[in-house]
Amino acid sequence: MITVTANAKINLALDVLGKRKDGYHEVKLVMQSIGLADTIWMEPKPCGIELEVDSPELPADESNLAYKAARIFLDEHSMQHGVSIAVKKKIPMGAGLAGGSADAAAVLLGMDKLFGTRMTQDDFMRMAAKLGSDVPFCVIGGTMLAEGRGECLTELPELPSCWVVLAKPDVSVSTAWAYNAFDDEKDVVHPDIDGLQQALKDGDMQKVLSNIGNVLEPIAVREYPVIGDYLAQMEKHGAQACRMTGSGSAVFGIFKSQVEAESAAAALRGLASEVFAVPVKRKACIIEC
Repeated sequence: MITVTANAKINLALDVLGKRKDGYHEVKLVMQSIGLADTIWMEPKPCGIELEVDSPELPADESNLAYKAARIFLDEHSMQHGVSIAVKKKIPMGAGLAGGSADAAAVLLGMDKLFGTRMTQDDFMRMAAKLGSDVPFCVIGGTMLAEGRGECLTELPELPSCWVVLAKPDVSVSTAWAYNAFDDEKDVVHPDIDGLQQALKDGDMQKVLSNIGNVLEPIAVREYPVIGDYLAQMEKHGAQACRMTGSGSAVFGIFKSQVEAESAAAALRGLASEVFAVPVKRKACIIEC
């Protein structure tokens, strides 16, 4: 049996540059792995794909990204074998934290280990890109610049050590809705992603904090004011900087230390049912045999 810890991500910066001819949006993102994770167990079986998920909100069928990842892996390698997969969810769904993408990446990595296929990084990237825009990042993790529709990755210097507090309101934001709503925006304030990259290269945390941003945040806050309320509470409880991640609805705050993060998280638990204090991570997935 193989066990994979699949870490979530936040967007330190998210910019939308326009709509492409293929219908996707051209994006420029800075993505960061964090220590909030689902756990995936895999073992071989004679044939077929068996998927078990501990959340009743998530279908355990062909529509699940973990199932799709297993199907692509088996098809790519023309395997007659099957796999049994169990997923324990901890990453909130509909939150902009790439929980489904993290599970898909974990399945690709775990099945490579399970069946000894020794895939190259290019192999992983090619298969991951077929599954979704965030899956390539979720294979590698750390701190990355993502371009194109999110699949073109460039490694960046590590984010200086810090802790992240996450809070998810009791609403979920449709990614498709958020990007379509962006197309109608007139006055867009774009984050300074070049400045953020330079700050990471310089190891200048203050400049990192001043350059995080998300062009989808104002759109989501207008539609779901509770997201703005959560951002205000995050700032009130000491976040050095706070933003919505992805298309929402989760928000995050950056804190200097574990003590400060856990204190803020404790205060926020009176407001939200899903609150987490976690460190940043250097990898997306951790495999244990």
